[in-house]
Amino acid sequence: MAAAALPRCTVPAAARLVRQGKVIAFPTETAYGLAVDPLDRSALARLFAAKGRPPDKPVLVLVASETMLAGLVREIPAPYRPLMTLAWPGPLTLVFPARPGLPSLLTGGTDTIGVRISSHPLAQQLVAAVGGPVTATSANRSGEEPARSAAEVEAQLVGRIHGLVDGGATAATGVSTIVGLDRRGRLRCVRPGAIPFAAVREIARSRSAAR
Repeated sequence: MAAAALPRCTVPAAARLVRQGKVIAFPTETAYGLAVDPLDRSALARLFAAKGRPPDKPVLVLVASETMLAGLVREIPAPYRPLMTLAWPGPLTLVFPARPGLPSLLTGGTDTIGVRISSHPLAQQLVAAVGGPVTATSANRSGEEPARSAAEVEAQLVGRIHGLVDGGATAATGVSTIVGLDRRGRLRCVRPGAIPFAAVREIARSRSAAR
């Protein structure tokens, strides 16, 4: 018997599914992600069920612009400005103060939200086609390795999500670097990833020195 397969979607079809509250997988510059509307509580619940993810773990989000970002965050901390200018689009997730009223599943009850602009063309096309932010938590069952190909997505999530944008194997082997702020407002590494934290700090220092 042939192995079960996820329905393949074009980007416009995937965007329609996201707007309908469904869960789809798509490639990013690091690994495949799972997209739902981050403001749709029912869709977030489907996403968490598909991954078997604990409800206290926040979900990362992709945006297309600072205008789109403004709908999710209370403010843009000053240390993030050079990073947004020089490291976006790319595998750098920044943790912002969350705008009040966002779903608790999205923030994990932390009052913060992790956001980036992806450099993968299909991810960028998906956000544009949806017309708003989408989640980008890794396409895997909780505790398993992130999927880096359509076959790996299917091995973990067939029957659990509604479609797949097949972009071939992803080029990177890591995950996005996650950077936040400590209590003094200084950059801190939340999760190591594709961009070394030393490089992140150098970007911030070099831009500050140039002012």
